[in-house]
Amino acid sequence: MRMTLLAVAAAVLLSGPSSHAADIAAGKAKAEMCVACHGENGISQMENTPSLAGQPDQFIQWQLVFFRGGARKSEVMTPMAESLSNEDVRNLGAYFASLAPPKGTPDNDPDLSRKGEMAAKGRRCASCHTDSYAGTKAVARIAGQREDYLVKALHDYKSGVRSGGGGAAMTDVAYPLSEEEITALAHYLSRL
Repeated sequence: MRMTLLAVAAAVLLSGPSSHAADIAAGKAKAEMCVACHGENGISQMENTPSLAGQPDQFIQWQLVFFRGGARKSEVMTPMAESLSNEDVRNLGAYFASLAPPKGTPDNDPDLSRKGEMAAKGRRCASCHTDSYAGTKAVARIAGQREDYLVKALHDYKSGVRSGGGGAAMTDVAYPLSEEEITALAHYLSRL
C-alpha cells in the first residue's frame, strides 16, 4: 500500500502543471547542500557517491521522492530529501539535468572494456539506458558514472538492497551477474 501511495504522489509531483515549472537558478542554490558529496557542478570526487551532472531530470526527481518517502534508504540522503519540498525536487532535477555530464575516465584496460561492452549488450542495458547509456526520463545516465559507484549500485541491485523505479528490472538484470561481469560493466560504462 505504501508503494502505491508513493507512486501516486510521485506521479502527481512529476506531472505537475506548467505553472510550477522548474527554476534552474533555485535548483542551483538548493544544490549547495549537495556539493560536499556529489561535487562541484554535480561531478562527484567522493568514493561510492554518484555524479549527478547530466542525469535526466525525472530520474533525479524520482530518486529524491524515493529517498523522501522511504522507498530508498540512505543514512545521508533520506534526512536531506525529507526536508525538500516538491518545488525543491523539481528545481534540483532541472538543475542537475542542465549540467554537462562527466567525461569518461581514460581506458587503462581495453580488454576489460570489451568484456564490459559484451556484458552490456548481452544484458540489453541499452534497452532502458539508451544506446549511448545517457539515460532518459526516469532512467539513469550510466555513461561516465564513477566506476566504484557503478560496482556498488550493481551489488545493491543484485543483493536486493536497492530496487529500480521500473519495478524489478534492475534486480532481474543484476542478480545473475558474476563478479567479473560487474567489474567489467562498471569499467566499460565509466569510460564512456
